[in-house]
Amino acid sequence: MKQIVVISGKGGTGKTSITAGLAWAASGRVVLADCDVDAADLHLVLAPKVRATHSFESGVLAAIDPDLCARCGACAEACRFGAVSEDFQVRPGHCEGCGACAFVCPAGAVTLAPRRCGEWYESETRCGPMVHAALDIGAENSGRLVSLVRAESERLAKERGLDFVLVDGSPGIGCPVIASLTGADAALIVAEPTLSALHDLDRVAELLAHFRIPAGVLLNKRDVSPGLAGRVREHCRLKGLPLYAELPLDPRFVQAQLAGKSVAELDPQGLGREMARIWDMLAGTPGRQ
Repeated sequence: MKQIVVISGKGGTGKTSITAGLAWAASGRVVLADCDVDAADLHLVLAPKVRATHSFESGVLAAIDPDLCARCGACAEACRFGAVSEDFQVRPGHCEGCGACAFVCPAGAVTLAPRRCGEWYESETRCGPMVHAALDIGAENSGRLVSLVRAESERLAKERGLDFVLVDGSPGIGCPVIASLTGADAALIVAEPTLSALHDLDRVAELLAHFRIPAGVLLNKRDVSPGLAGRVREHCRLKGLPLYAELPLDPRFVQAQLAGKSVAELDPQGLGREMARIWDMLAGTPGRQ
């Protein structure tokens, strides 16, 4: 089984649209994993039918039992985050789960329970099974949730005897991205011809080199700035990054989103063939050394 991750140094490059197109090209061979859990949107294109919903818990949340509370104020004094209200209730958005309140409470009125941070789902799509997730508003630990999505998608691929896991990774180079890449066999970097994207392409390429993950680049919206597109090509040449494809700023991407389809489905003879060609290149990439 091979794990392929589609990533980008910044948001807005078209990463998810490309992932959806590749998913269509690889239909029947992949498990899909949407690891952009902070702003998941692959489901908007693939319309998954949820088969199982699971709660995601991370860290702990304090709770004060009003029947046991002596209202002495020790918990409020010990809390450095202002999580204890004047009527001795815990403000969930402020609580860091440090446990100081439980430690100092003389009445034993404070308990620490696992904190719910979101949900993850096992679903079916027209392109194959999919594992995806959603963080609750203001929740943290997206890196841990990404690791869970990756692990479950790998398990599902083994159960069904599928050859590939196709991951829609998070943008940037932070914790969720590292969690998206851990153990990956190959990566596709989606870049656009802008100064910020060029800078972030260099950062994400360094991250992939650190983990020794083979990578290629897809230059999207190449006609937005021909000059910067040339700089992206030169950067790829200097860094030894294969340039798998170049795509123009194409209105069919927006049309596909409005129709709830991938661009490969909307234009099977044009962009569909191009997505199939890119997928074949990714599927044949040698694994991580």
